[in-house]
Amino acid sequence: MDWMQYLKERQDVLSTAKQMVNHNLVSGTWGNVSVRVKGEAAMVITPSGLAYSALGLKDMVVVGWDGAIVEGDHKPSIETQMHMQIYNRFSHINAIVHVHSPYATAFAVAGKRIPMVIEEAAQVIGHDIKVAPYAPCGTRELARNTVSTLTDGDRAVLLSNHGLVGLGETVEDALKVCDVAERTAMIAIFSAVLGSTNCLTPDQVNIVKRDYQHYGPEKEG
Repeated sequence: MDWMQYLKERQDVLSTAKQMVNHNLVSGTWGNVSVRVKGEAAMVITPSGLAYSALGLKDMVVVGWDGAIVEGDHKPSIETQMHMQIYNRFSHINAIVHVHSPYATAFAVAGKRIPMVIEEAAQVIGHDIKVAPYAPCGTRELARNTVSTLTDGDRAVLLSNHGLVGLGETVEDALKVCDVAERTAMIAIFSAVLGSTNCLTPDQVNIVKRDYQHYGPEKEG
């Protein structure tokens, strides 16, 4: 196997997988990361059941849209079907990060949406994070439930009794979605303990999200 093929995609997936652990979004071998291979009907995804600390570039698995392994010595992630169906449904999504972070997963267990309670969430996500109906991990039913819960423009979805999925144009975007969703869930829970959770209104979310598009250094004319 020429594991140098798809090198950029392998690097992106591996780096993000290790960052998930460093950001305390996953533990053990749970969670998964993938990127779309541009110009090909394929994706690069993390392998199943291998510790992130031991992963190298050659361990990433290239999977075609037919589910066949294009390159790789390991089984792909158990959630390969979910990743494939998301890519097939949303052509603008190029990266997926799935985590089991505790605060977001608490909302998934409670069957409650993560509300837009802080500006970071409005900027990066821009919508309440809905909960997909429960189905066992790794099943086609879970993949279908996830895709049917997502709508165009959504950046995240909760999996009932399971975890969180973040979407993006890049793996950096998808990981940021997971980080911000987890922080938002934590703050929402803490504010509820204090007795009051004041959510941003839809209009406020739209304004904050719109203004965020103009953040950053100005381009020279």
